[in-house]
Amino acid sequence: MKRFRILCAAALLAAAGLIVVAGLAVAGPEDYEMATYQVGFYRKGPNWTPGSTPELQKLQSEHLAHIGKMAETGKLIIAGPFADGGDLRGMLIFRVETPEEAKALAEQDPAVKAGRLILEWHPWFAAKNITVTAKAP
Repeated sequence: MKRFRILCAAALLAAAGLIVVAGLAVAGPEDYEMATYQVGFYRKGPNWTPGSTPELQKLQSEHLAHIGKMAETGKLIIAGPFADGGDLRGMLIFRVETPEEAKALAEQDPAVKAGRLILEWHPWFAAKNITVTAKAP
């Protein structure tokens, strides 16, 4: 009987546009204005090598400067590396009008041009105007 009451309560919450997560009712996606973002994943490219040389350090500095320039445009809203050392190296999230606009910006990255990194693209549907704000130290 208890299970039946829980299922009925979940059905009522779902009908009301709420989602149950860990026993809590939260707003469903229809309660948000949604938008499509362009997500780029950096992967190891054909010219990726381990280690650190003066040339790779220079390329990494140019890569980071390029990311900073894209962020200054306001079109790149989130960027960062993955910390597990795997084939997947980092992620970019763009708020742009077209997928081509994100690709044109990201493919100017010196590390991509050098073949050290390649980009894989996916459209991502999420709440409109999402932001990530760094916490002050």
